[in-house]
Amino acid sequence: MRKLIIGLLCLAGLAVVIDFGAAAYSEYHVSRQLRAGAELSADPEVTFHGFPFFAQATAGRYDDVTIRARSMRPDIPGEIALEATLSGLHVPTSRLLDGSARSVVVESIDAKMAIEPTELGRLFGIPDLQVLGPPADKSDGTGGSGGSGVTTSGVHVLKGTLPIAPNGRIYPPGVTPVGNVTRVPVQVEADLSLDGDKIRIEATRFYNDATTTADTPATSTKIDIAEADRAAVLARFSRTIDTKELPFGIAPTHVEAKGGQIIVEGIGRNVTIDLDRLRQP
Repeated sequence: MRKLIIGLLCLAGLAVVIDFGAAAYSEYHVSRQLRAGAELSADPEVTFHGFPFFAQATAGRYDDVTIRARSMRPDIPGEIALEATLSGLHVPTSRLLDGSARSVVVESIDAKMAIEPTELGRLFGIPDLQVLGPPADKSDGTGGSGGSGVTTSGVHVLKGTLPIAPNGRIYPPGVTPVGNVTRVPVQVEADLSLDGDKIRIEATRFYNDATTTADTPATSTKIDIAEADRAAVLARFSRTIDTKELPFGIAPTHVEAKGGQIIVEGIGRNVTIDLDRLRQP
């Protein structure tokens, strides 16, 4: 009996190893096909969740698949992060592996695009730009559409430093300071919203509160900006960014600032997606 139990345990362990091996084999092949179809510079990360994988492959229905990739865009310096979670992916395994499956049915898809702090700093021309939480007195602002078609994520604090010329004026964008340059710290309140497929970040006023934001410790930042420069400085902290669709052409429905990133998300139900459209060219 003991030998039988040990034998069964060995067989079960071998089955698990084979199952995970099959999942890894499939993840590699799907990753290569997604890279070629979307013309990515590197293989995306593909993960088939759930066990056993063989049961899903036999049924041609995958419970939960996560795809992560990084993509270059000409309008955003650096890379952006793409992520898609596919729940209830329907496709024959043979077509998935040989690359013949292009249009597939998905019961649910959660698609995201994230612009990270380094890329945001380059985009704004403020290398040390930080996207903080809501002001302490507005930490409950979750927004809403208000019937305007614009979905707002509320007010957030943006923080960064700008170079000051010897005359005390802020250097305008595109002008490279020469020599030892003094930089002044600036904090502004900015509205973060999603208008159709565009992210709107609009700085509305300077943030002089020396206490705290909703998710950062107390700091004291002195705002010392000439009155003539204030409108231009607020404009430096404002941008409109075209999402250019989320992974697999899903329309964006929500935007938020989290962990210093700007994250845009869209959800689709019972949709047919094109595997070549992990990203828009």
